[in-house]
Amino acid sequence: MPLGTLDRTPPPFFRQGLSALSKLVFFSALALLMMVADARWRVVDPLRAAIATALLPLQQALAVPVRAWDAAGDYLRGLEQARADEQAARAALAQQAERAARATQLASENQRLRALLELRPALAVPSTPAEILYEAADPYSRKVVIDRGATQGVQRGAPVVNEAGVLGQVTRVHPLTSEVTLLTDRDAAIPVLNMRTQQRSAAFGGAGGGANPGMELRFMAGNADVQPGDLLMTSGLDGVYPAGLPVARVVAVERRADSGFARIALAPAAAPDGVRHVLVLEPTSAQLPPRPEPEAAAAGAGRPGIPAPRGAGR
Repeated sequence: MPLGTLDRTPPPFFRQGLSALSKLVFFSALALLMMVADARWRVVDPLRAAIATALLPLQQALAVPVRAWDAAGDYLRGLEQARADEQAARAALAQQAERAARATQLASENQRLRALLELRPALAVPSTPAEILYEAADPYSRKVVIDRGATQGVQRGAPVVNEAGVLGQVTRVHPLTSEVTLLTDRDAAIPVLNMRTQQRSAAFGGAGGGANPGMELRFMAGNADVQPGDLLMTSGLDGVYPAGLPVARVVAVERRADSGFARIALAPAAAPDGVRHVLVLEPTSAQLPPRPEPEAAAAGAGRPGIPAPRGAGR
């Protein structure tokens, strides 16, 4: 290539206009002028408003993921808090249910204890309060064990009652506990008095058998004046049970033509199931004065006012 055809002019990179210092001074003065003008005459406000309006959709579009992330975090935190509150509410509800059940049980127990306390002054008999510990393991008998024994003065044969009536009789005494045979046991018997007719008879347990045996009147004539609903009380003639305690109520009377006796079913006045607190009474025979010895009776026969026994002086 011939040398005369070469472009010997300097490239644009080496072309210089104003100097860098001049440009710095110019733009600094322009910026200062614009700041002073904007501060005094609000010259840039329309431009700022136009730029903000133009950039608003872009700002909103860019803020959508951030807002969605914040909303998702708030939802998860709220869901976790709601689950924690639900578990706390369920725990509080369970505690309240337990307290309500316990309060109901205590109210029922308090009512029974009040009835027992009202029964004690009505009975002119020494009594000992007791609590039923458990039911005897023998499936063929109806017996319970109470937490009072010989140490507390419980005697064999002592009647056991609650606020509803007679429950049974102490049949075995240990130092700290006692065994009570209920009236519904097949070997239990108690003399009773029909309050409507004043007729005396005997009630026996074990009627019907099964897990919940009842009671019945035995050896009653087929034409005996016994009706459903008659209340049977203790007669007090056996020397064990005080007179006037509820025993049972007649629920059914079956008169058979081929039998001389009526079949009379009874419902115990004091249901043994669910009873917890009872009173152990002193037997009536223990309250009677002791019988005089034969020597004492013979010695007092000659005294004034004391009749001689039959056959004396013969």
